[in-house]
Amino acid sequence: MASTRTQRHTNRSHRKAVRNTPISKGLIMSNITIFGAGNIGSAVAGIAVKSGASVQVIDRNPDKAAAAAEGVTGAKFGEATISGDIVVLALPFPAYDEVLAAYADQLAGKTVVDVANPIDFTTFDLALPEGFKSAAEYVAAKLPNSKVVKGFNTTFAATLATGENDGAPTVVQLASNDEDAKKSVAAFIEGAGLKTVDAGPLKRAQYLEGYGALQIILGVTEQTPWTGGFKVVK
Repeated sequence: MASTRTQRHTNRSHRKAVRNTPISKGLIMSNITIFGAGNIGSAVAGIAVKSGASVQVIDRNPDKAAAAAEGVTGAKFGEATISGDIVVLALPFPAYDEVLAAYADQLAGKTVVDVANPIDFTTFDLALPEGFKSAAEYVAAKLPNSKVVKGFNTTFAATLATGENDGAPTVVQLASNDEDAKKSVAAFIEGAGLKTVDAGPLKRAQYLEGYGALQIILGVTEQTPWTGGFKVVK
């Protein structure tokens, strides 16, 4: 009986340790490529630079790419070769197909971060290709040899750029079927002073995209500010 109680205590202690261990612990990747130099792309580029990574930004306008954040290398879409181990798609969902078609071979083996909230801006409903429940699952189907992570879609660009939301570190929610890929993304986010939470497997991306869509709707209707948004309290 004593042995059984000891084992139960050990199991409880292990589960508590797992819950309290940052998902980024022990994994850092130093090369990051970002597609897109808009507000989100620039904010993520700033986070990546602050974390100590070497950062490449790819955009149709290479000058805009180079100006996305101090310390990045700008490159032109269609001409550039991906240099990052982690690749962030900081683009509207309708722009994904062109990127995936042009760079599918180079994206094989990479950790690909899907940032999109696939919204029909005439109705503000989620708009996805038939048969898919999330943009992330669509990307995963298109890139079967890549490790897809959903992230950055539940925070506004302003809170990513400042790293703060209502006086606390901005929290980025992540979902993926690949634990190491998820941890590598968390590592550079937390390396820049932000926080992350693990939302679980990639199927949970549909919840994150609904969360992101609602936040955008509240911003558009001026019920929440674009400099704020939902806050995750830990």
